[in-house]
Amino acid sequence: MTRPLNIAYSPCPNDTFVFDALAHGRVPDAPELAVTFADIDVTNGMAERGEFDVLKVSYAVLPWVLQEYALLPCGGALGRGCGPLVLTRRQSAAADLAGKTVAVPSERSTAYLLFRLWAAAEVPGGVGEIVVLPFHEIMPAVRDGKVDAGLVIHEARFTYQNYGLFCLADMGEHWELTTGLPIPLGAIIAKRSLGAPTLRALAAAIRSSVLMAWDDPEASRPYVLEHAQEMDPKVADQHIGLYVNEFTADLGEDGYAAVRGLLTRAAAEGLVPPLGRDALSFV
Repeated sequence: MTRPLNIAYSPCPNDTFVFDALAHGRVPDAPELAVTFADIDVTNGMAERGEFDVLKVSYAVLPWVLQEYALLPCGGALGRGCGPLVLTRRQSAAADLAGKTVAVPSERSTAYLLFRLWAAAEVPGGVGEIVVLPFHEIMPAVRDGKVDAGLVIHEARFTYQNYGLFCLADMGEHWELTTGLPIPLGAIIAKRSLGAPTLRALAAAIRSSVLMAWDDPEASRPYVLEHAQEMDPKVADQHIGLYVNEFTADLGEDGYAAVRGLLTRAAAEGLVPPLGRDALSFV
């Protein structure tokens, strides 16, 4: 009997929505999964250590892991109007961040790359100290004055006003204005050692799971809300609507262009190693 594939993804609504049908055995002829929930910074580290068969990771970590893992063409998060935000305690301008302390969820995150590319263009002299904090601690740290600004992702787009914070800049807006491309956020990767037939079967199963979730959104609701960390159901729905889109079903030409564009620009700034010529090939 073939062993289940070990997979780790976040408890965020977009991931549980995407993987609900697959994780619960409702996709015909799909590989069996053994699911672990972990925040994106944790899964990035897992990928660098080669610990799981399948992982949801930041696109930013790809240059370090693509020798061992293949980028799957579906299941991830790209989009428009869904970029990370820089938040502050009071209304500010980009120049006010010069030399200031900024909390980020990870230095191996797509959000961080987008932030550094934005800061290189918009913050004279650059920002000061970068502090890595768990995602849920960033907005309280900004509110309480422990850091000057915070880089936030996901549902924080909908909740930062609850902390009395202001949006200084939208990293996605800057990316889209300067490139015209969607924002590459989270990727699904799988070990190349699984072999091409398994990788193809896995990609097909993930795509089917996405389509099944769209066809019957209510079927995934218990799984989504069980893991949504007391998130308001309306916010969970907004989260899914923002991050699960046509690129989740298939990266397509624009999706791959966005990934190459981000990692090429980041490599030019010395933030990541350069990508190999065929590094993004699927199988």
